[in-house]
Amino acid sequence: MLFASGAAKLKYRERYTGNALYQEGKMIAKQDRGIVTTTLTVTNLVDAILAERGFIPSEEVRSLTLENVLVDTSATRLCLPASMIAELELPLAGEIDVKTAIGLSKARLFKLARLTLLGRQGEFTCIELPGSEDPLLGVIPLEELGLQPDVIQQKLVLLPDQGSNTYHLAY
Repeated sequence: MLFASGAAKLKYRERYTGNALYQEGKMIAKQDRGIVTTTLTVTNLVDAILAERGFIPSEEVRSLTLENVLVDTSATRLCLPASMIAELELPLAGEIDVKTAIGLSKARLFKLARLTLLGRQGEFTCIELPGSEDPLLGVIPLEELGLQPDVIQQKLVLLPDQGSNTYHLAY
């Protein structure tokens, strides 16, 4: 643990809030333990297939590379802000009910997003985030791509995709 715990060890009106230590109302140290972020690329799958088949030039494939995407194991899917979905022109799959920290709400679900990270890729749906919230990488893409968050090293770990320890299970 980065900070000493217990009120007896805190001096000069220090206060620990879970990820930061405050002294006299000023943050004097911060800890980001447990936060995992990654860089990934989201591509319009329809564009990618059309380019692969020679119907459009590869320069016309709509794609975004996103840095510092939060790996959120409480989210189930890839979650993108509306502006990014619009830029990629992903097709609407429908509207779904979603549980959030503030309760149940409706969200739009988009389809045919190709996700590429750490040398692996897959096709996924994504949930539209309201406003300009930061993108989130949820557990479905993590499982499908064989990725596991390492909260100590603050990075994603590639699980083996071959041999007796493969992450692919058929039962």
